[in-house]
Amino acid sequence: MRYRGEALWRILDDCTLCPHACHVNRRRGMYGVCRTTDTVLISSAGPHYGEEEPLVGTSGSGTIFFSSCNLKCQFCQNFEISQLRYGRRVSTEELARIMLHIQDLGCHNINLVTPTHVIPPIVEAIAEAFRHGLSIPIVYNCGGYESLEVIRLLEGIVDIYMPDVKYSDNETARRYSGAPGYWDHVQPVLKEMHRQVGDLEIDPTGVARHGLLVRHLVLPEGRAGSEQVMQFIARELSKDTYVNIMDQYHPAYRIGRHPALARRIFPAEYAQALKAAEHQGLHRGFANASSSFRHAHFV
Repeated sequence: MRYRGEALWRILDDCTLCPHACHVNRRRGMYGVCRTTDTVLISSAGPHYGEEEPLVGTSGSGTIFFSSCNLKCQFCQNFEISQLRYGRRVSTEELARIMLHIQDLGCHNINLVTPTHVIPPIVEAIAEAFRHGLSIPIVYNCGGYESLEVIRLLEGIVDIYMPDVKYSDNETARRYSGAPGYWDHVQPVLKEMHRQVGDLEIDPTGVARHGLLVRHLVLPEGRAGSEQVMQFIARELSKDTYVNIMDQYHPAYRIGRHPALARRIFPAEYAQALKAAEHQGLHRGFANASSSFRHAHFV
């Protein structure tokens, strides 16, 4: 882990931590799209019960919400954290102590929420926490816009990958999330994640221990490209992939600039995404029960 941690820190000298490849020296106080240097801001940390069921279990998922983001989603529902960067600065030593405290609270995992832009200090903190007894799974909870090189460096460190697959069209991703080439990048990244950890493994108590869990948020007018996303997952990864097809989209942040997304999704739009998954042979996961029009439940 030490070698890979050092390799991640070196990337910050000419930053290519994500596909934006801003090529700025973040260790000298510069920053690019994510507006972050080499320090970590967190907005909150502790047990969370609103995550996927296999992560929550009986004692909660130990979430650490990192401030800022490498995406600029115009509909972000957590924009105070991701875009306004609300949070407090923590050292790697304090971050390690937070992880150990989360374990002491009985949480089933360390859930790193939006870690992409600050993964070098996170890995350093994980190594420190491991030295002091951290043993619960590490969850990499990201937006899918990842560097393949970085994901390869995380092999053996991350136990559970939980990427969002937001779009299956590059232009749509650029327009709504400021992520050029999103679909081109997310496909090889998902393959690498699956190669490393395989399908999601759930123990007899119902808690996830290892593997890949994919999230997909259904957008109005099919703008997320759900059918193509489900096809890719089933054909290029595995029909046993655990997929959470989410129905909780609502207009937020700056979406008023984009009339096509300025409404909630219709029941028929959500049902179509579920039907696409079933048609491709996907059968694991669940649809969030946040809506009164939920049509199906994967088991």
